[in-house]
Amino acid sequence: MSDALRGEWLKAWTGKAWLVLMLCGIYMSLMASFGYGSEGSKAIDNGTATLASVTDDVVRAWMMTFLFASLYGAVVVTREYGSGSISRSVLLTGRSRLFGAKLAIGAVMGAVFGLLAVVCSVLSAWGVMSTFGRDFEWTKETTLIALGVFVCNVLAAPWGVFLGWIIRHQIAAVVAVMALTLLMDPGIQRLAPEAASYLFTIAMSSIYRDVGHVLLSPQVALLVIAGWLAAAGFAAYRFFRVRDLT
Repeated sequence: MSDALRGEWLKAWTGKAWLVLMLCGIYMSLMASFGYGSEGSKAIDNGTATLASVTDDVVRAWMMTFLFASLYGAVVVTREYGSGSISRSVLLTGRSRLFGAKLAIGAVMGAVFGLLAVVCSVLSAWGVMSTFGRDFEWTKETTLIALGVFVCNVLAAPWGVFLGWIIRHQIAAVVAVMALTLLMDPGIQRLAPEAASYLFTIAMSSIYRDVGHVLLSPQVALLVIAGWLAAAGFAAYRFFRVRDLT
């Protein structure tokens, strides 16, 4: 298994997918941070917000990186189908070990995305607030939000890996991840907030302590997320075992 993990770790850094997705996550999160900082500065002047609440919003904006962690998880699987190297990987490693190795490395890369997001969130809390002439106020709630952002990245990458195994086509997998995260789940949340709280990406909102929505408690949300991952993992492994590789 160690050889399989070592091989997948080397593959993880092959090409520029990891770099492009990280840079996209940083860019989008940074733009959102500046938006929260700008609006929050005005709200502070109006007396409707505090330094602590605006700092929380700026840090919370980095939750957007979990979308790119899940995209990476999908890409790391589907690119082998696209290149035709999946057959060689199975012959060298075996289906079970390959599945486990990709899942493990996907989770590790999710942690890398998460650590990057946390570091950038701390820097943006200082940089964005100072841009608008404000000090930032880091509280226990801010720490919990930053921790939630990290956890969401770690959980999102395996979700992408499982979807990659199920869909197997890179463009289709990328579209599916983005559609679920940006369109379908938020759309259902607007129509049926309570039911939508049990969806995978909406349950993530509880982990990074979103506000203004009907959400589960973090403990229940983790159980819901675990259920989604278990179901997706079972389906992904089953399909990988019984379907042809081509």
